[in-house]
Amino acid sequence: MMTKELFSRARVRKLLWYVLYLFLTLVAQNMVLTNLRLAGVCPFILPAAAVAVGVFEGSARGAIFGLVMGIFADFAFIESTVGFTLMFPLLGFGAGFIAQFFINRRFLAYMLAAAGGLLTVALLQMLRVTVAEGFALQMLGTVVLQTIWSLPMAAVLYFPPERLSKYE
Repeated sequence: MMTKELFSRARVRKLLWYVLYLFLTLVAQNMVLTNLRLAGVCPFILPAAAVAVGVFEGSARGAIFGLVMGIFADFAFIESTVGFTLMFPLLGFGAGFIAQFFINRRFLAYMLAAAGGLLTVALLQMLRVTVAEGFALQMLGTVVLQTIWSLPMAAVLYFPPERLSKYE
């Protein structure tokens, strides 16, 4: 009986929708957003996707989604080895945790959580470069610009998990 509930049509359909969401987000990041540069900075929406799933599906599912997304993101970006695989599950878990105990699951709360996730990832990327090449004040400007430039695209990522979370 337990396995029948685990693999119900509704759950499998929901999983497939999330796979499509993951795929389209990765395609948008790697094929579309890399061409939208503002002062040399591309928007980076993958952390916001992990946050969105964490907010609407809970910490465990957010961490699993973040792990899968992180693995594919590390494959896609040459400069990253395991950084996204480690960061995105933490973002998904953390977003699920704060959504369960501290914030509501509304658009403004999601945007604040997404901004925090985007800023965290950008700061960690800056830290990696800082350790390798030394600190430069211009990097902080790049971090802030990347976070701000990513927020409009992150707003779009709110709607699929919000809709899918009600599906079952």
